Amino acid sequence: MSESEAARKTETIPQWKQEEVDELVDFIESYASVGIVGVAGIPSRQLQNMRRDLHGSAEVRMSRNTLVQRALDEVDEGYEQLSEFVAGQVALIGTNDNPFGLYQQLEASKTPAPINAGEIAPNDIVIPEGDTGIDPGPFVGELQQVGAEARIMEGSIKVTADSTVLEAGGEVSDNLANVLSELGIEPKEVGLDLRSVYSEGVLFEPDELAIDVDEYRADVESAAAAARNLSVNAAYPTARTAGTLLAKAAGEAKSVGLFAAIEDPELMPDLVAQADGQVRALAAQIDDDEALPEELRGVDAPAVTEEAEEESSDEDDEADTADEDTDADTDDDEDDGGDGAEGLGAMFG
Repeated sequence: MSESEAARKTETIPQWKQEEVDELVDFIESYASVGIVGVAGIPSRQLQNMRRDLHGSAEVRMSRNTLVQRALDEVDEGYEQLSEFVAGQVALIGTNDNPFGLYQQLEASKTPAPINAGEIAPNDIVIPEGDTGIDPGPFVGELQQVGAEARIMEGSIKVTADSTVLEAGGEVSDNLANVLSELGIEPKEVGLDLRSVYSEGVLFEPDELAIDVDEYRADVESAAAAARNLSVNAAYPTARTAGTLLAKAAGEAKSVGLFAAIEDPELMPDLVAQADGQVRALAAQIDDDEALPEELRGVDAPAVTEEAEEESSDEDDEADTADEDTDADTDDDEDDGGDGAEGLGAMFG
């Protein structure tokens, strides 16, 4: 512990300050997640509206920075890590929601606001192309002075192209602030700026909480689908895949039964239909109707379905493979036979 921290812990403070610290300690201990938010530049009325909007999901507690730091130190248990973020105009925020949900809520609550001279641009400031709606006058010169491409056209001042008049990190001049105000452009967002959150023993900073929820959800769904496919392909039964595995096994068993022509009650309709199709296909190949039974005369060959074509293709592939194996076996037999004949000739010659 540093000397300044030791002094802060041991010095005697007024009663009202100790009561304030006690209230801050109670506040910190009453929430699952506690963070530090920046409140600089937020008008009082807007701040009150934000606190009202957060009611029921999060609470904002403002106090002196020194008292907030003392309260964090008294709670300890890791909360003292938030002390390094207590600087400038800040407040405590507490919630029972997870830190990611809190971050998303605070970001969504931010609203556009005008920027004043002397402030630092949080992002590039762009004056968009279009009609300003302002009558011809000295304002066209002010636009050109701050770097906007503007001229008088058809009785009005128009910006002829999107114009970046200040890059992020630059300081806003008096002229630019006036021009933006005249155009009604609000280039910054005002809201509670989350600096850090401590939750369940972990300190989170904003860049760790700024996740794309839709992308994260898609990744989880993709991983779940891949796991399901792996389970099915490996025939590993789980509560999620047992039904699929049983259906797959039933389908494969039925295919084997049909291929082997097993006379099972459940297969008989399919076997009869298969035999009927074969008979019709054969009858369609016979030109002499007199050679056919009356019920088969004029019968057309049954249409070949895509499924049947695929099965036929698979059977052809298997037949080709079998033929290759047979040819190989024949070659081996011929070689062996030649050696055997020579042996017999030598034995009985």
